[in-house]
Amino acid sequence: MDPTGSPPCLLRATIPSSKKATPGLSRLMLAVWPWQLDSEGKKMRVKQVSTRVIFALCIASFFAGSLFNSRTWTHSSLSRDIYVTPFPEINKHSPDCDRQRLLMEDKSGDVMEQVTKTHHAVETLDKTISKLETELAFAREGMLYDHQKESNHSMQKAFVVVGINTAFSSKRRRESLRETWLPGGDKLKKLETEKGIIIRFVIGRSATPGGVLDQAIDKENTKHQDFLRLNHIEAYHELSTKTRLYFSTAITLWDAEFYVKVDDDVHLNLGALVNTLARYRSKPRVYMGCMKSGPVLSRKGVRYHEPEFWKFGEEGNNYFRHASGQIYAISKDLASYISTNSAILHRYANEDVTVGAWLFGLEVEHVDEPSMCCGTPPDCYLKAQAGNVCVASYDWPCSGICKSVERMKEIHNSCREADGALWSFSR
Repeated sequence: MDPTGSPPCLLRATIPSSKKATPGLSRLMLAVWPWQLDSEGKKMRVKQVSTRVIFALCIASFFAGSLFNSRTWTHSSLSRDIYVTPFPEINKHSPDCDRQRLLMEDKSGDVMEQVTKTHHAVETLDKTISKLETELAFAREGMLYDHQKESNHSMQKAFVVVGINTAFSSKRRRESLRETWLPGGDKLKKLETEKGIIIRFVIGRSATPGGVLDQAIDKENTKHQDFLRLNHIEAYHELSTKTRLYFSTAITLWDAEFYVKVDDDVHLNLGALVNTLARYRSKPRVYMGCMKSGPVLSRKGVRYHEPEFWKFGEEGNNYFRHASGQIYAISKDLASYISTNSAILHRYANEDVTVGAWLFGLEVEHVDEPSMCCGTPPDCYLKAQAGNVCVASYDWPCSGICKSVERMKEIHNSCREADGALWSFSR
């Protein structure tokens, strides 16, 4: 914009003022009308002009008019497509404006094209990263599978794999199970070879590999040979990941019809468990347990708080039906599904909700089995006396048996199945 405030691409036509034009007009008047003013007497004196001078002035005027008309028509023909403003002082449009406008439009188009290309590039990069993460997860599982397969030589056929979830601090709980319902030594091996029942304590690694905690588990396993070690850092808030790895690992080691997860503070009757599962062995996709639907806890600081509560609808809603986390079983097809898709399966804060979410959208038969969630005596005792032996017993308020180390023997003696129930099972 020029100093007068006019637009940069418009020319303003200005009319010269009379004061500024006075000297030039005076000379012209003297040349054409040769009279002079007598400043003293204010009288005009006329001087005669020759015919040649008048003729020359006419010729000059003619050529000047022709030149002026030629320039005016030329400018008009070049500018007939240019908008003329209604303001009298603005009568020209600079061609530079058109060039500037076209350049700006070209630049804006280029910018939008670059933004679109960048957006597509980011989307492609995100997909590539996701694909690489999935492939990396599968590669890690493949390496684990190859390592464990070398030590086991071949996958062992089995009816059921029972994984007992345990922790580094739970040695006394493990001992209480070995002293009650969990066979040990030669009986454990016989159970595997004759009945196809595999039982292992499931545990990961410590945050310091090869440290005191890992050494203690290695020593305990050397004695009892009843551990399944996972490539996983043990942490309470990582139970969903641990469960996923358990199913993914177990299915690469044992070709079983069912896979069970149970906590180490639950009383279990193995004979009742395998006979209950056997009723569903012809079903392709079975998810069995005590089905429940508790409230989604959105308030921070409470036990079982769900950080992703908003995904389950309005505040105060309940979860979808899922098996209680103390014990549940899934058939081979579902364990295979979890193993295959483990890299993209979402994990919620609560492990039992997580497993239920994995299976919720599949063609799965949800089996609500009340014998898998009996209470401790007198509940399981009365049912056993009535001939309805419980598969599992625990206390709901404690999400397991309260003070399980001290009470496991008592509960076992009250609620145990007959001695031959397990060994009479036929594969």
